[in-house]
Amino acid sequence: MRAFLVVMDSVGIGGAPDAARFFNDGVPDSGADTLGHILDACARGEAEAGRSGPLHLPTLDALGLFHAADLASGGARAGAAAPCGLWGAATEVSKGKDTPSGHWELAGLPVPWDWHYFPNTSPAFPEDVTAEVCRIAGVDGILANCHGSGTVMLDRFGAEHIRTGQPICYTSADSVFQIAAHEEHFGLQRLLDLCEALALTLHKMKVGRVIARPFVGEPGNFTRTGNRHDYAIQPPEPVLTNWVQDAGRRVYAVGKIGDIFSMTGIDEVRKGDDATLMGHLSDLIDGAEDGSLTFANFVEFDSLYGHRRDVSGYARHLEWFDAQLAALLPRLRDDDMLVLTADHGNDPTWIGTDHTRERVPVLVAGKGAGRLGQIAFTDVAASIAAHLGVPAQGPGRSFL
Repeated sequence: MRAFLVVMDSVGIGGAPDAARFFNDGVPDSGADTLGHILDACARGEAEAGRSGPLHLPTLDALGLFHAADLASGGARAGAAAPCGLWGAATEVSKGKDTPSGHWELAGLPVPWDWHYFPNTSPAFPEDVTAEVCRIAGVDGILANCHGSGTVMLDRFGAEHIRTGQPICYTSADSVFQIAAHEEHFGLQRLLDLCEALALTLHKMKVGRVIARPFVGEPGNFTRTGNRHDYAIQPPEPVLTNWVQDAGRRVYAVGKIGDIFSMTGIDEVRKGDDATLMGHLSDLIDGAEDGSLTFANFVEFDSLYGHRRDVSGYARHLEWFDAQLAALLPRLRDDDMLVLTADHGNDPTWIGTDHTRERVPVLVAGKGAGRLGQIAFTDVAASIAAHLGVPAQGPGRSFL
């Protein structure tokens, strides 16, 4: 008996009841629908780069993805076939549409405070924060000091960063402080040390994450590397990973899960790009021991396609993921449970470049078929705990 919790980062399905309270470039997220709008764009022939035609997700469809999407946003996109898994739509209560808020709540803990956000002004950061960056890094200034997309920041400030040695510091609509620096000219370990030290100050302000964004290359050809590291606030109360570990079970973190939870309740971490992570997940389906939890995040839906508003790329990645999933599901053991969900939306058709407030799908393989209805994010953790037979905490209720 094992559990696999797989987060398709940013694959929202619309319909969040409080979407009007969240904004992208001053426009409310009302009507944002990551999956639905990608589906519509594909049907109109507007997502043809590297793929063609209607969005093809037979494995996710069979598990109930489009039924969940219709439930979330009142659409009528699902076919008549009854799903072979449990399916529902989950609604978040935390006051954020960011990675920690979504993942903490999926793990059983709604965020118990309001995050600190930096204003969309220039400069964006208080003088004392800028001074602390300079003190730790031993530099006389920082670059950017604004809201922005990571790849744009490299194009705008990468050459000046190499010339001056000043780190590129930027933020977004999320509660984050991101620092980009060249692995060779600035130094990877120096960047990681800077972010780790700065996190002590920013976490006290309730800034959710300090993110190291290393890159390589030369002006006109900068690329980010896979050495990103998130320095996140540790959850203030036990979460699913702790519940499982405290019961004497093993917990595997695939992708950025270890960073998100500051390694609390984690026994082993496996990282890489999404293709590598799929290999790790495949290996764990074959080899993870009885009673274990594997908690995985596939980030490239969000990082490569959602934030960059790349509809074709997002559609391609969904279809790639679906095909990979088709090869994994038959290898689950008879008493395994695999849950597919998301942490927020990132509608690539929406204004701006930030996350969108949406409901998320909850699709369950290994526990029969049926409609879960509208559930809470925290119900995911409670249900996994029930499956594994470990004590649960927090407000979630098992749907099993």
